[in-house]
Amino acid sequence: MLKGLTSFFNRIVQRYLPDAFLFAIILTFIVYLLGILFTSSGPSQMVEHWGTGFWDLLAFAMQMSLIVVTGYILANSPPVKRFLERISTLANTPGQAILLVTIVASIACLINYGFGLVVGALLALHVAKRIPSVDYRLLIASAYSGFLLWHGGMSGSIPLTIATDNHFLMDTIGSIPITQTLFSGMNLFIVIFLLVTLPLMNWLMNRSSDYTGTIDPEFLNEQMVSTEVEEAATKDEVTPAERLENSMMVSMLIGLLGLVFILFHFVNNGLDININIANFTMLFLGILLHKTPRRFLNVVNDAVKNAGGIIIQFPFYAGIMGMMVESGLSEQMSMWFVSISNEVTYPLFAFISAGIVNFFVPSGGGQWAVQAPIMIPAALDLGVDTAKTAMAVAWGDAWTNMIQPFWALPLLAIAGLKVKDIMGFCMVILLWSFIPISVALLLF
Repeated sequence: MLKGLTSFFNRIVQRYLPDAFLFAIILTFIVYLLGILFTSSGPSQMVEHWGTGFWDLLAFAMQMSLIVVTGYILANSPPVKRFLERISTLANTPGQAILLVTIVASIACLINYGFGLVVGALLALHVAKRIPSVDYRLLIASAYSGFLLWHGGMSGSIPLTIATDNHFLMDTIGSIPITQTLFSGMNLFIVIFLLVTLPLMNWLMNRSSDYTGTIDPEFLNEQMVSTEVEEAATKDEVTPAERLENSMMVSMLIGLLGLVFILFHFVNNGLDININIANFTMLFLGILLHKTPRRFLNVVNDAVKNAGGIIIQFPFYAGIMGMMVESGLSEQMSMWFVSISNEVTYPLFAFISAGIVNFFVPSGGGQWAVQAPIMIPAALDLGVDTAKTAMAVAWGDAWTNMIQPFWALPLLAIAGLKVKDIMGFCMVILLWSFIPISVALLLF
């Protein structure tokens, strides 16, 4: 049954799912038409909403571009490369490769979502190099499947937001500690269940796969730049500029300065691993581990090639978000689910509505800003726990990320694949994960 289901979804996405950029354009047209049909916004107003919102994700696009670039830089430093290669030796068969990558990516995403995306992809490259007979598409899909857990982990934007003093719903629900959200029985049940079953599901898909090919080693070498960079050619006179470019002292000084700031951050803020400090840490560790500015910059030149898809696509998603929010379309979607809910079914419908809205507003924090003013008052009216409601929205956001290319772009850029290569497998994970999440929302 699983083999037939996986094959069916793979055939469908290979035939009908366009490139991620075209997916964003098609989604733009869909939201534009829905806004005209179901809201009071006319054609010209929808264009205005789209254009006004188009640049709202510039800071976030830069953050995600740096996730790819700094992760690539760090992973291609000699020490980290050796470490990943050592971990990859734990797998000796295609099945073991799938299990290893899924487990590591899942745990890493629970720590920090940006870190998890990069680590999962880079470990997959090293594993594939050792075991070329593994289904590379499924291996990368396995790395991405770990991202399903991110909103139930320590970088989950919704639980962390409502645990912060002076958040925008402070007067309505107060500050809700993570003991009631991330460490609630419901959330721990979902996280543990998925940690155990996701590797098994991916392993079963590998067992039922009819893949018989091998990965071209040259393809993998293109994805992992060599760290054996040639030094400046020996000549009679070395210029002061060349001495600086090949000076370990320059890298050590700026690198140590960065490490001091990182230390101050964690001393003052505890284990606050946000996207900026994750990027900062990977950047300065990369500078230190590559030893000289010239080696570092050579790797940077290769790394930036992987960020093109993010740079060009994120503004389109910002435009989609602008149309969804300003037209009131996202509010209408949420209100419809509220209208058909009762005190028992409300968390489940909040989860499903969040999963749908996530297609058009694929940002946890942005989605909470859109849905919270609707979902929280409704929860209070129905007598539903607001912490549970918040986690229902959080898991809805994480759930449909499995078939929304937005978050897959950094991982796909590192892996050198297209979205259609992994989405068939991710669709199976989407269907499977619905079971434990919905059960937890109804029973806890």
